[in-house]
Amino acid sequence: MAMSFSPATSVRYTKPGPSKTLLSSIRGILRCATIEEIEAEKSLIEKSVKEKMEKTIDTVRSNFNSIRTGRSNPAMLDKIEVEYYGTPVSLKSIAQISTPDSSSLLVQPYDKSSLKAIEKAIVSSDLGLTPNNDGEVIRLSLPQLTSDRRKELSKVVAKQAEEGKVAVRNIRRDAIKSYDKLEKEKKLSEDNVKDLSSDLQKVTDEYMKKIDSIFKQKEKELLKV
Repeated sequence: MAMSFSPATSVRYTKPGPSKTLLSSIRGILRCATIEEIEAEKSLIEKSVKEKMEKTIDTVRSNFNSIRTGRSNPAMLDKIEVEYYGTPVSLKSIAQISTPDSSSLLVQPYDKSSLKAIEKAIVSSDLGLTPNNDGEVIRLSLPQLTSDRRKELSKVVAKQAEEGKVAVRNIRRDAIKSYDKLEKEKKLSEDNVKDLSSDLQKVTDEYMKKIDSIFKQKEKELLKV
């Protein structure tokens, strides 16, 4: 016997829709970054680049200062570390360093018991200086640099300058990778990346010139008799 429906009965098919959780997830995937968010990411990259390049310049300058020229300079001892109560510390953190004249340095420790350790650290360094420890302070006389020694040190600073340039190039390379990532994420267009890369190259060139400038100045000091 065939089944019949009452005229009052209506059958309605409703296609099941996505759950609220699924809709929320889809919206999260399709959501595009705002202009403000993209600008913030770009600014963060640019800020990081300049901070890292400035640190590179500081490192190069610090390395140069530790290489002696014809005149005494407390910065010559910046790289020296002293074994102080079993812990390596910088010499300048445990002693006052002064220049009584253009050819000598005076090291006055805050703790006299560290004199022997300071003396040992200076002898072990590559400065080629002989400390005179009188039980109160350490005096360092700077012998006149020979022509050969000046040329040798000039090569050292040239190498340090090149290392600084390599560091700057690496910072630029990492920034380019960050821009490429934003392009892949569709946050930047290809033209945006080209413009940003061009600006980044200008910043890179600026810091390269800074390294060249401080290198030339240091080389001039070294070769001046």
